[in-house]
Amino acid sequence: MGKYEVLIRKSAGDELGAIPERDLRRIVERIRSLAEEPRPHGCEKLSAQERYRIRQGDYRIVYSIDDDAKTIEVFKIGHRSEIYKK
Repeated sequence: MGKYEVLIRKSAGDELGAIPERDLRRIVERIRSLAEEPRPHGCEKLSAQERYRIRQGDYRIVYSIDDDAKTIEVFKIGHRSEIYKK
């Protein structure tokens, strides 16, 4: 599988700024790893949308994959207790 380009929406980037430093490094590493493996072990396809979710500790990363353009777009990053609230 070729390397994908990872894009992070501004809103998701803002959410990264609110994450404690001890968790931030692992979350960033996890997002970067999506470039090599966009569907890693443990990812789940969200049923209502063409999006996926991966876990990193108590945090969730919601993203979409465009296999034709070889891009991954991160939509939302947040604590598991709040990630699915509107």
